[in-house]
Amino acid sequence: MHSAIVVLGGGPGGYAAAFLAADEGLEVTLVEADARLGGTCLLRGCIPSKALLHAARVMGEVDELARDWGVRYGSPQIELGKLRGRKEQVIDTLSRGLKQLAARRKVRVIHARGVLQDASTLRLEGDDPALADDSLLTFDHLILATGSVPAIPSSFAMASPRVMDSTGALDLQEIPKRLLVIGGGYIGLEMGTVYARLGSQVSVVELTDGLLPGVDRDLVKPLHKHLDGLLEGRIFLNTKVGSIGDRGETIEVAFEGPGKFGVEQFERVLLSVGRRPVSAGLGLENTSIQLDRRGFVCCDSQQRTAEPHILAIGDVAGEPMLAHKASHQARVAVETILGRSATFEPAAIPAVVFTDPEIAWAGLTEEAARGQYSDVHVAMYPWAASGRAQALGRTEGLTKWIIDGDSERLLGCGMVGPGAGELIGEAALAIEMGCEVRDVASTIHPHPTLSETLMNAGEVFFGTATEIYKPRSRRNAAAEK
Repeated sequence: MHSAIVVLGGGPGGYAAAFLAADEGLEVTLVEADARLGGTCLLRGCIPSKALLHAARVMGEVDELARDWGVRYGSPQIELGKLRGRKEQVIDTLSRGLKQLAARRKVRVIHARGVLQDASTLRLEGDDPALADDSLLTFDHLILATGSVPAIPSSFAMASPRVMDSTGALDLQEIPKRLLVIGGGYIGLEMGTVYARLGSQVSVVELTDGLLPGVDRDLVKPLHKHLDGLLEGRIFLNTKVGSIGDRGETIEVAFEGPGKFGVEQFERVLLSVGRRPVSAGLGLENTSIQLDRRGFVCCDSQQRTAEPHILAIGDVAGEPMLAHKASHQARVAVETILGRSATFEPAAIPAVVFTDPEIAWAGLTEEAARGQYSDVHVAMYPWAASGRAQALGRTEGLTKWIIDGDSERLLGCGMVGPGAGELIGEAALAIEMGCEVRDVASTIHPHPTLSETLMNAGEVFFGTATEIYKPRSRRNAAAEK
C-alpha cells in the first residue's frame, strides 16, 4: 500500500491533521492502534474526566446550597453503573462522529500498530481486514502523532487492580472507602476531586512543597484552601512514598515526610506522577530522527524532524502536552507539507486545571516574565469585589495580568475561580494579538459577569478600578502628565 500522507495516531492532533490534509485534496491514511478514533484525550483523558468532573461540580453546588443558602436535598445515592454508562455514552458519541467524518472526507483509516521499517515505510501490525493482503505502507510524508501515556515509576509498578493510573481511575470500577493519590499535579487533583465527591476518603501526597508544581502560587493558594476543606486536611506536602505493597484487600503504603510518616492501608492508589511521550517502539532508530533526553521527538518550528518528510506533532513533539496544542501543530504540519509558510510560534498557549475552583493561565507567568523583562507589573483583581462572584458565593477567585511596564503590553494572564477555563480564551487572544493593557481595560464587558474581572484587572493597573480602592502607581500617574 502507498499513501501520499500517513498520520500515525488518531488523537486530537492526528485526526485534525488527517482531516485538514484531506480537505486540501491530499490522499490520507490514518493509522490508529485503538479500535476507536479519539486518542487519549477522548477515550481515556480530557473528555471522560471532564464529564465526571461536571457531575462532581454539581454535587458540590448542592452542598453549597445547603451550607450557604438553606436549600437542602437528601444524601446522594450513587448509581455507579449509570454514571459510568453516561461517561461511556459521551465517549462513544464523539468517537462515532469522528469515524463518520473520516469516511465523509475519504480518509482511509487502518486500525493497527505502525512501526517504521525505514524512513519511508511503516510495518503495520494488527488484525484489521485492510491488512489481509499487505502489511507494509509506504508514504511520501508521515506525521507522527502518537501522544503520551501515564509515567509509572518502576518502584511503584505492580500487577494489581488496586494500583491505578489515570486510565484505571476513569474506569470507575468501584468507589473505594480510602483512596491515596500519589502526585499533586492536575491529573491527580482532578480525579481526587471526583472520587472525594463520590464518597471516597481521599488523601493526596506530593513530594514537593506545593500542589501543581510550576503553576503560579497566587493561583494555587485558593485551590489548595478549597481542596483542604474537601479532603479534610489530607494533603501532605514534602512527603515521599517509600514503598507500596499489595496486601490483597488493601495496598500498604509507607510514607516519609514531616506531616505523615509510617505505614497506612488504602483500598486503592492512584499514581499520577506525570506522562511520557510514546516514542519508544516506533522504529525511530531505523531513521535519522532524534529524541531529546526525555524521549520527545526533536523537530523544528515547522514540525519537521531530522527526516524532512516526517513531521511530529502533539505530546510526542514536546511540552506542553495539551490537546489544543496538538491540533494547532497539526495545521502547521499540513501547511508545511503543502509548501506554505507556516510555523508554530504561539505567544500564548492556554492551560486549564479543571478542579474546583478551576485554574487557567496563558502567556508568561510572573516568574518567567521577570526573567525576561526588566520592568514587570502585576495587576490583580480579587473576585471578592465582583458582584457576580458574590452572587454565586464563590469569592475566592482572582484575575491577574502580567504586564511589560515599558510598553504596557500584556505578557500573561492567570485566573482561579469557577469557569476560569471558559474565560482564559479572551486573555490568550489579547496576548496573541499583542494588545496593551488599555485595550482590555477599555473594552466594554457585560455586567454582572466573571468576564468583567479581565477588564477590572486592567483597570487596577491604571488605578481606576471602580469596585476596589487601589491608587495608581507613581509611574502611571507620571506617564499621564
